[in-house]
Amino acid sequence: MTFHQATAPTAAQLDALRRSFRGEIVTPDASGYDDARRVWNAVFDRRPALVVRPSTVDDVVAAVRFGREHDLEIAIRGGGHSAVGHSTTDGGIVIDLGRMNVVSVDPDRRLARAAGGALLGQLDVAGQAHGLVCPVGVVGHTGVAGLTLGGGFGRLQRHFGLTIDALRAVELVTADGRVVRATEETEPELFWGLRGAGANFGVATTLELELHPFDGTLYRSARLHPVSEIHELWPVFRDFAVAAPDAVATIFGIGMAEPAADYPDSIAGRPIVIVSYNHSGAAENVERDVAPLLRGPEPAVVRAGPQPYLEAQTSADLSMAWGGRSFILGGYVDDVSSASLDAIIEHVARVPGEGSVSISAQGGAIGRVADDAMAFTGRTVPFDISADIAWQDPALDDACADWVRDAMATVVGDLLPGRYVNELSDAGAEMTRSIYGDSTLERLRALKRAWDPENVFRLNHNIEPA
Repeated sequence: MTFHQATAPTAAQLDALRRSFRGEIVTPDASGYDDARRVWNAVFDRRPALVVRPSTVDDVVAAVRFGREHDLEIAIRGGGHSAVGHSTTDGGIVIDLGRMNVVSVDPDRRLARAAGGALLGQLDVAGQAHGLVCPVGVVGHTGVAGLTLGGGFGRLQRHFGLTIDALRAVELVTADGRVVRATEETEPELFWGLRGAGANFGVATTLELELHPFDGTLYRSARLHPVSEIHELWPVFRDFAVAAPDAVATIFGIGMAEPAADYPDSIAGRPIVIVSYNHSGAAENVERDVAPLLRGPEPAVVRAGPQPYLEAQTSADLSMAWGGRSFILGGYVDDVSSASLDAIIEHVARVPGEGSVSISAQGGAIGRVADDAMAFTGRTVPFDISADIAWQDPALDDACADWVRDAMATVVGDLLPGRYVNELSDAGAEMTRSIYGDSTLERLRALKRAWDPENVFRLNHNIEPA
């Protein structure tokens, strides 16, 4: 299929859609259009030809067919958090799954079913009602489907694995309007591709996810240091992370101590190092498990203590609320050189918004799944490194995006092959290749050819059909 700049659907075409679509259809002349077209990241202020809000799988089928028949670019919105703006479109059709958001839990089978528009907060609450958990991300209003099909990093992944490791089945609407169930036993090749490149193959209407017993308490700490101590701190962190117990998730961050009034004079208004951890195991093991991480210089500030998991999972919901502007890029490393650390410090000191660089430990349960078991890449690398920034003023859009790109350029000599698809605000053919690598990409291209040969679902880190 060759896509071109489509004309807006006519009244007659919309009337025909309404005969097969039972949900809500929002057009540009509707009073609720501006609200309907909004996504989480205000950078992506786009104007679709229509927004449809399906109530059933049959509605999703009708919407996909309508988009194809009228050559409309199709954007799928679950939680609306796409880092690169793929949850919306100019002049196309947005399929907003927000009404299809039910989460149910079978505690005996330790299995959750999350509809395509369900949010992480709903899954967290539903699981914890039975003393169970699915390892998901860290912002409650993120969509379950988008996070999962890209991989799924968060606070519990070293303990229980990535979110895709918990995925047992996906029900989706394909490009030709079929409803398909993919599992390890049924459509195994499609199930392989969905776990890491899922947005390319259809509209996920239901995900089935395995749950793990979890008592609901995290033991958390953030230790703030002057940046002058970075060369003492990094080797301690690096060596700890390689052999850390699965229950410990840890991040090495470099940011600014702003607003200065919130910090002691020794670090206020300057770059700082933040060494943080979440321990998801037994209370009596915390001190022993994290002791090697705490060696080295004494921090200027220590924040530590237990916190209910559900409280921790919503702790960023306000600071990451809808309506802000953000940009992120990431990659994988097995170490960060002293020269790169120095360059990061210098770069962070010039940040135009609220920006930071984070080095997150992987390993644990993440690394015990074969790297080719799913389309997701990067299981064997010890660290993910990312630069991200948030701001409010649209006039800073270019400066903030460039700051992130330049931050990643400071560590380009340390980067390994592969990238995490959900932390990329830039897109394109080369970015897609850098995510998956040549061999995985060719396998995905063959799969795309089988399931979406006309590239109907192309608002994603796109796999072009072979």
